Amino acid sequence: MNATRTAYRTCPLCEAVCGLELTVTGDRITSARGDRAHVLSAGFVCPKGATFGQLVHDPHRLRRPLLRGADGEHHEVTWDEAFAAVEAGLTGVLTRHGRDAVAVYLGNPNVHTMAGPLYGGPLVKAVGSRNVFSASTVDQMPKHVACGYLYGNPDAIPVPDVDRTDLLVLIGANPLESNGSLCTAPDFPGRLAAVQARGGRIVVIDPRRTRTAAIADDHLFVRPGGDALLLFGLVHTLFDEQLVALDRLDGQVRGVDQVAVLAKDFAPEQVSAACGVPAADIRRLARELAAAPTAAVYGRIGTCAVEFGTLTSWLVDVVNVLTGNLDRPGGVMFPLAPHARPAATPGGKGFRVGRWTSRVRGLPEVKGELPVATLADEITTPGDGQVRALVTVAGNPVLSTPNSGQLDEALTGLEFMVSVDPYLNETTRHADVILPPTDPARVGHYDFAFLTLVVHNMAAYSPPVLPKDPGGLDESDILARLTLIAAGQRFEDVAVGHELLLTQVLQRAADDPGSPVASRTTADLRALVDGDGPAERLLDARLRLGAYGDGFGADPDGLTLRKLLDHPHGLDLGPLRPRIPEVLRTPSGQVELCPEPVAADVARLRAALDRPSDGLVLVGRRHLRSNNSWMHNVPALMKGRDRCTLQVHPSDAAALRLTDGGRATVASRVGTLTVAVEITDTVMPGVVSLPHGWGHGAPGTRMPVAAARPGVNSNILTDDRAIDPLSGNSVLNGIPVTVLPTT
Repeated sequence: MNATRTAYRTCPLCEAVCGLELTVTGDRITSARGDRAHVLSAGFVCPKGATFGQLVHDPHRLRRPLLRGADGEHHEVTWDEAFAAVEAGLTGVLTRHGRDAVAVYLGNPNVHTMAGPLYGGPLVKAVGSRNVFSASTVDQMPKHVACGYLYGNPDAIPVPDVDRTDLLVLIGANPLESNGSLCTAPDFPGRLAAVQARGGRIVVIDPRRTRTAAIADDHLFVRPGGDALLLFGLVHTLFDEQLVALDRLDGQVRGVDQVAVLAKDFAPEQVSAACGVPAADIRRLARELAAAPTAAVYGRIGTCAVEFGTLTSWLVDVVNVLTGNLDRPGGVMFPLAPHARPAATPGGKGFRVGRWTSRVRGLPEVKGELPVATLADEITTPGDGQVRALVTVAGNPVLSTPNSGQLDEALTGLEFMVSVDPYLNETTRHADVILPPTDPARVGHYDFAFLTLVVHNMAAYSPPVLPKDPGGLDESDILARLTLIAAGQRFEDVAVGHELLLTQVLQRAADDPGSPVASRTTADLRALVDGDGPAERLLDARLRLGAYGDGFGADPDGLTLRKLLDHPHGLDLGPLRPRIPEVLRTPSGQVELCPEPVAADVARLRAALDRPSDGLVLVGRRHLRSNNSWMHNVPALMKGRDRCTLQVHPSDAAALRLTDGGRATVASRVGTLTVAVEITDTVMPGVVSLPHGWGHGAPGTRMPVAAARPGVNSNILTDDRAIDPLSGNSVLNGIPVTVLPTT
């Protein structure tokens, strides 16, 4: 008889990092529920987390590598055969065409594993190509760019101190569906309810009456892409009515007067028609933000994936600064992750973009990568530097990137493609080799990305729940072997690769005069590193060198991996605390409120004031039961009514002669699709909405549950030529479309 036991781990299926309590019978997870003892989620779990076992044991999940045969079909092979094929394919392209002929695409799931953050960077460095792409330029790069200019560090992103705020304003964010994004807050619904229970208010600004908007105290419909105009209206009002109060930031901010000059052209009465929000409501909200004891403005994907994404993201922080709510309890604050070590003094080199540009369209590099909107161009356009091979690590860009039909076709022309992915999906079906990582229950878990964005400082590590699959391979080993191949070394020497990476981490610390281990030898430090696997050893080193770490023995009470293992429900590291000026990496050592590249883009926004706002525009949406395109092969998450519908306002439906449940043809500059219609007043007039992440069932895929209810791919309609120029982020919301009933 198989014994039953209880295990605890962090859910890896979204950004909320909730704790799970798993029932394990033999070698199977038989149930999952919220961990009531977890230090932050306290028993909360969403439908995704509750199906963790079904995802792990999905019979269609790949567990052995696949190789495309001469017949064009994928066949299971040994790991050695698979890596030999990768070595031949990648080395051949590198030898014939050079480093830039190999592109790398890193998908969203990379940040939900330990291996992705630890090994993704070394892989990219080993490939040595300028053609690096990721999911960041479809959903979040504007926030990185804005914060890079403001604070000197594109990864210094302030999050709303939701547990202590009196007024929370959410723009283009729907955390009751997303569970939060660029803001890690387990049980976001409970946290919002607590804001209201203590007498606080919640305001949602969104072109849809989302689940979050429905529970808010106030909801303002905004024209898609008009968020920057609305925010500038708030800024104008703060100056116009003498409501600006920097409070503790006084003397820490440069450029306030320049922002005041820029805001003069954006009075609420001037921006109202273009953004769709009444001028009186804009002025009222500005006064409420200035008067509230504490307030936090939080913008998410609806403020990033738009025409003025960087301006909008910047203005969110400008409003927080001008109302004195940046870096104070109850406002927006900078978390301090356990694996991060703050610098001894503020200031630094600052942030810049454009160290190189894309070959075909001349688009600037940002954070070491190029806009994914131009990946297809780089594959299909002949010439020196043409992309001829592609490495994808997770993600499904054929469904998630703009004008995705064009990318789907472009992938057929590659000389070689290798994908690290557990599914044969719409993207990986083009790969010559597919390398599937072992399932997440068989590896340890620590959130390198999301603990930098958490609303209450904490740490948690989850050891493997299930034993290793003897024939499977950990993602750390897969990425290490790919790194060795790209660097021209033997892929069999994976242990050497792991140790080299650990040595680099330790050597950087030993060479840093401000480090707790300065001048100690790497051999001495390596002997003290703990952990059952290479990723765990790297984690232990990072924790010991981090903000709360033991400094390899310098602080006996400090944090180590062993201490996290002793706290299976997570370790509470305290509420967020002020971190300015410590967090700033600008050359001035101050907040640069009016960076020149951002200020120069205001003229483009000003011109939009006179633009006609008639015609339908398309926006996306998401659902609590999915995370992009990942989870549509889990039966329990696909139950219920059809979620892939075109939502249309009743007045627009009447004018277009659309019927609820009928079909409509939707067309944009780049594509056309047909989809079921859902008539609802939850979208504002002039706006139609399609969820992203659908469009399954392409020939050659092996996701039959997803294919049974395929939906349509909204990115057939999004335009690869529409990007935010400051960040290269794709414009996925506010796409002009025509809609006609399907006859």
